[in-house]
Amino acid sequence: MLDLFAIKQRFGIIGNSEPLNRAIEMAVKVATTDLSVLITGESGVGKEFFPQIIHAHSSRKHNKYVAVNCGAIPEGTIDSELFGHEKGSFTGAVDSRKGYFEEADGGTIFLDEVAELPLATQVRLLRVLQTGEFMRVGSSKPQKTNVRVVAATNIDLPKAIADGKFREDLYYRLATVPIAVPPLRQRKEDIHLLFRKFASDVSVNCKMPAISLDEGARALLENYYWKGNIRQLKNVAEQISVIEPSRVISEQILRKYLPMDGMGGTPIVMNEGTRDDFADERELLYKVLFDMKRDISDVRRMLLEVMSGNSAPYPAHDTHTESAPVAGYLPSSGHYSRHEAQDAIGEEVFDEPSRPLSKEDMQRESIIKALRRNGGKRKETAKELFMSERTLYRKLKELGIDEI
Repeated sequence: MLDLFAIKQRFGIIGNSEPLNRAIEMAVKVATTDLSVLITGESGVGKEFFPQIIHAHSSRKHNKYVAVNCGAIPEGTIDSELFGHEKGSFTGAVDSRKGYFEEADGGTIFLDEVAELPLATQVRLLRVLQTGEFMRVGSSKPQKTNVRVVAATNIDLPKAIADGKFREDLYYRLATVPIAVPPLRQRKEDIHLLFRKFASDVSVNCKMPAISLDEGARALLENYYWKGNIRQLKNVAEQISVIEPSRVISEQILRKYLPMDGMGGTPIVMNEGTRDDFADERELLYKVLFDMKRDISDVRRMLLEVMSGNSAPYPAHDTHTESAPVAGYLPSSGHYSRHEAQDAIGEEVFDEPSRPLSKEDMQRESIIKALRRNGGKRKETAKELFMSERTLYRKLKELGIDEI
């Protein structure tokens, strides 16, 4: 049975999300073969751990593991670095030199940023993958090598192929087994674990108390987009740990360290499903208006009963037991449209108000009513108001509502 915990501990991988576990399991399964592997994923997701896992679980684990960053080698010397060169083959070649493919013979070679290879070098790499043969720069004598190739890239290779920047035949040779490493925003449950680890490391190295997050800061941390993935998260954790005097970080403090989206100076956060905060507020306002319409209708029915001589009290309205839907409300979807709201409410909702109701007044009234109906339970209240718990928590603070 695969011991994921032991693998993560060995390679320093933190997280328990399903996409991460699935990628690790695939790496271990393919390790027992000699197939080429292509690891894809955004920059900063930790792609470099997976070739190490593959090598450590393969029959080549006692031989060399060579990692090459193809994007860090100048185009003029890349062929020499990978395949070696003969003495005098170019200016400065004072001696013959082995390349990485020759050095890694019998082991595994990891080609990071493989999409950065020039097209001419891609042809040479394709030959190695097909026949196991290569030639040093300046030589006409083919040499054999027995290496396992694992490549990685953060580039969309099908698009690069369409743009003529990457060979299609090489792509299919490399991607015999593709492994996709998930971005941090798809590992929500791992974000706080990683942040705590990075904050703890700073605490130990700098001999200072570790920082912690309050509930609002943690919610923001877990819902932030993290374009730079784990690398960006580590950077933020280290900055806050060193700069902030407070050891308990609030949402307001955390916001200062998150890049803004340029729209009102707010951090880029992930929407839950297809809904955003604007939609949540709009739905909340519509719900308030429908509640007002419903209350007025109840009062009218009570008055009609009294006027007709029937003094029996009118039963209190119960949103959970009423079978007939309120006009304009769509039970199947939970959405209100602006047109439906206007049709259902009409002008009588605003007849002789005691004072004009502000947007905040309407939101506060609706949230308090919903909290009371749900016994103060935030999860059920948020569900009734068609918003996330995070948004409800923020609204409670903004509107100064004590939990009921």
